[in-house]
Amino acid sequence: MAKTKPQLPTTLLLLLFLLLTTTITTTAFSFSRSYSQYKTLFSLSHSLLTRVSNLRASRGDISGSNRAKLIAQKLERGLGFGLWGLSWSVGWDYAVNYAWSNFDYRELYGAVSEMNELLRFLGELTRSGSEAGRATWIAGNYKNVLRVSQSVLRRLVKVFHQSGPLKETVEIVQREVAEGDLLSDCLELGGNDLKGLVQIVKDLASQFYSSSSSSSTSQDDYNSDL
Repeated sequence: MAKTKPQLPTTLLLLLFLLLTTTITTTAFSFSRSYSQYKTLFSLSHSLLTRVSNLRASRGDISGSNRAKLIAQKLERGLGFGLWGLSWSVGWDYAVNYAWSNFDYRELYGAVSEMNELLRFLGELTRSGSEAGRATWIAGNYKNVLRVSQSVLRRLVKVFHQSGPLKETVEIVQREVAEGDLLSDCLELGGNDLKGLVQIVKDLASQFYSSSSSSSTSQDDYNSDL
């Protein structure tokens, strides 16, 4: 008589299914609760990128203007009821790709710390007042702001390394900063919208860090009990 492979007990399979379902549902629900933050984030991003598009067009940079306009149009489609779907998509991406795998929360913590530094820079810029004052501040501080911004993006690329909306968003911003002078354009426009965006991203990243840090602690406690 042919031997049959041993099967996992039905109870264990059910337990694993319930654990996975609970993790995904809880994580996605937490993203749904951040709906107002996502709505503000998308609204500010759309407004800023539209202004960047117009600024580039005024300089004759049609290619750069079209890139910014295309991103703004994608964001516009995400506003309103479509934002619920995007929020759920991001929550699902996190739950499936990061909640149950090695999540580099140390890099995320570093990114949050550097975003605080970036917010201090932008606070100085927004207090500059006149256009001449802003131009002087940018000339003296742009290299430092660029350095911190690129470091934040490099960290986030390491954190969100799995294919999905989180990774795609970070890479788009990183590419535009490196190749399209997105940061320079945002600073030229005054810095208020960019400051608001960084603040919201920092708050959301802090939520990621808290969730990931708690998960890591729980896993360490579990391993120590084995």
